[in-house]
Amino acid sequence: MGVLRELKDFMMRGNVVDMAVGVIIGGAFGKIVSSLVSDVIMPPIGVLLNGVDFTNLKFVLKEATADATAVTINYGSFIQTVLDFVIIATAIFFAIKGMNAMQKKKEEAPAAPAAPSKEEQLLSEIRDLLKDQNNK
Repeated sequence: MGVLRELKDFMMRGNVVDMAVGVIIGGAFGKIVSSLVSDVIMPPIGVLLNGVDFTNLKFVLKEATADATAVTINYGSFIQTVLDFVIIATAIFFAIKGMNAMQKKKEEAPAAPAAPSKEEQLLSEIRDLLKDQNNK
């Protein structure tokens, strides 16, 4: 039972749950960016390059035969994947930069003054008592 309890404690730690949420959101974000690159960004670039479809760019190493498919190096898909990465990295950079700026603003906010120590409280009481005696 000790191992199961340790596993449960590990899984329920805040940072593990946060990481799991981040991975799920990151996967969904990756799909969005992949669609953005392949469906929105690459077609206009292909038009600018005389109708080139990047997904079809490849070097044929061995032609297809009746028994086997062609062996190719698909550098067009690689270019799209690199663009996916660059866009995701840029978006994450700006998201983290924004979060750091928000965190910095929180840290710069003036903190409430510290409560006086017991000695200061005692001295204040003594001072107030002396003032009261002098005023009588």
